Amino acid sequence: MKSDICKITGDKSSLIGILAEVEKTASYTKLDDKSAGRLRLMAEEMIGMLPELLEYADGDFWIEVDNNKYELHTSLLPKKVMSAENREKLLSISSSGKNSAGKGIMGKILVAIQMMMIDYAQVTTTSGNFYDMGRSWSLETYRSYAEKEKGEAWDELEKSIIANISDDVVVCVHEKKVEITIKKTF
Repeated sequence: MKSDICKITGDKSSLIGILAEVEKTASYTKLDDKSAGRLRLMAEEMIGMLPELLEYADGDFWIEVDNNKYELHTSLLPKKVMSAENREKLLSISSSGKNSAGKGIMGKILVAIQMMMIDYAQVTTTSGNFYDMGRSWSLETYRSYAEKEKGEAWDELEKSIIANISDDVVVCVHEKKVEITIKKTF
């Protein structure tokens, strides 16, 4: 089953449709209250990073359900190319002038998406433990890395709502779009 598609734009009110679609899907598929709450939490975590991205892209959101496997999909089509220079200008707006959003798992996902909106050459120069083959990022792959390394990366995972609730989060470039998929089996 595939839910209705919600159009999301730079107008923050478009994000409200995401939560409505999550509630509708949870009800339609008869998720119990605990599972419906977790599905909503995952959507809320994703929504938290979208306003910054929607300055550069419009997108679609939908949910796919196959038996007890749920996937929250967000597909972003850049309105304009986010060059490395534009990304630096965006970061310079913050009081520190640094990417404070790069902290925590959701911050790392946000950075992955931003980097994928920049040209391919920029993406492939990024650290090998963060990207898999330069054009995708997976929470599961990052978990494996963090488990081996322990330290700060592992601490971030233990504190992350999305890392503790979802089975995986995958960010990839597909055609001209950046795709974000949050996966959970209930």
